[in-house]
Amino acid sequence: MNARPSPVPGASHTGARVVVLTATAMVAFAANSLLCRLALSRTAIDAASFTAIRLVAGAAVLVLLSRRPGAADTGRGDWTSALALAAYAVCFSWAYVGLPAATGALLLFGAVQLTMIGWGFARGERLAALQAVGLLAAGGGLLALLLPGAHAPAWGRAALMLGSGVAWGIYSLRGRGAGDPLAVNAGNFWRAALLSLALLPLFWASVSVDTAGLLYAVASGAVASGIGYSIWYAAVRGLSATGAASVQLSVPAIAALGAVALLGEPLTPRLVVASIVILGGIALVIGGRSNR
Repeated sequence: MNARPSPVPGASHTGARVVVLTATAMVAFAANSLLCRLALSRTAIDAASFTAIRLVAGAAVLVLLSRRPGAADTGRGDWTSALALAAYAVCFSWAYVGLPAATGALLLFGAVQLTMIGWGFARGERLAALQAVGLLAAGGGLLALLLPGAHAPAWGRAALMLGSGVAWGIYSLRGRGAGDPLAVNAGNFWRAALLSLALLPLFWASVSVDTAGLLYAVASGAVASGIGYSIWYAAVRGLSATGAASVQLSVPAIAALGAVALLGEPLTPRLVVASIVILGGIALVIGGRSNR
């Protein structure tokens, strides 16, 4: 009889730590949608000011974290990635002027994943049959969500959120192997913050900031983005690549539940069905990559 392997000291503790960090990071990512929608629908802050404050707050936290004792010093970001980050943040804010939080989160996530999957396909990655079905399902789910109807999102706002997702997908692709994640993101965030501040004079006539809106923007940048990303980078060390991709499927669901509980948004049949189809399709693509 084979002897039972001895338990690795601290293994269960490490596993529990990864679970807690991962769950916290997913909640933080979903909180970005909730905070932005809350600020732009319930306070006097405008989209341009929210974007600038969010990026400045996120940059401040990430710069501090990237310069902590013992932190790696590889990679400081670049202006091309910062432009993609700024485009994501700008489109994100303007989209949430009129989009429900749950719908926006689903559109964003779907666009991000389809952009990254499409890039892999363009680079020569071939999909298995089940992956192809998943990709078609995800794309079809997005189209179904956008079809005219009683609960269809406004096309202009939806297009902005899809553009935000494409920009974030590009930003994520450019960040692969670019160096220490905190240092790279810190560099990109402060550059994007400068770009967003440069846009403010164009919208000066509509600039409006109140205390509540300011606090939501700071929380989105400093906590949900800056601290949220740092927690995610700590969690991802204990996850496989497929696990890291799969767990992010929870973000739109968390955002939807938060929108219902905190913002009073309805959980419509269209959104539920579209969520199942989109997230299920992406899960098939991710699972196919793992099996191959």
